[in-house]
Amino acid sequence: MFSSSLINYGFISLYLSLNYLAIIMEKYIDYFSSPLGYLKITANNTHLLELSFNKEINEDIYPNHISNETVKQLRLYFKKELNKFSIPTNPMGSEFRLKVWKILQEIKYGELKSYKDVAIELGSIKYVRAVGLANGDNPIPIIIPCHRVIGSNNNLIGYSGEIWRKRWLLEHENAGFQNSLFADDNIH
Repeated sequence: MFSSSLINYGFISLYLSLNYLAIIMEKYIDYFSSPLGYLKITANNTHLLELSFNKEINEDIYPNHISNETVKQLRLYFKKELNKFSIPTNPMGSEFRLKVWKILQEIKYGELKSYKDVAIELGSIKYVRAVGLANGDNPIPIIIPCHRVIGSNNNLIGYSGEIWRKRWLLEHENAGFQNSLFADDNIH
């Protein structure tokens, strides 16, 4: 039925496809010691995939050019010498979450939006809870700046990296808010 050359071609094609997939799915790990604790950087050959808060370095480090660039830009950010990241990101999520994270990336350094503002930008105020969930599941905090989203009543609500980090990041960026934003009774 099938010629041996066609079968050989199919195996070679499959082999090459699997090798390509292994290359793009390979993960590189690095850590950055920040004022907020260790930041674990997970990247592949083309994109930053995750950035997470860690109390310690708990696995081997295998950096690459993407993780090295992430460290460089984070260092500049924490020195207040960078206010817009240019690292290629590829967060994994639903179509809705990707839309939320894209909007978050458009919030400028030092500016704030409410969950309600983001929901309206997506087309309906009814999306506000879904926006909150997507914000909380952001796999690349700081670079996809979910910390710049606050409650519509100016309260600091929710942050997967703990609320004290959200407060610290907003103070670091001199976000345009009233001092009352950081009163303890405005933290939930």
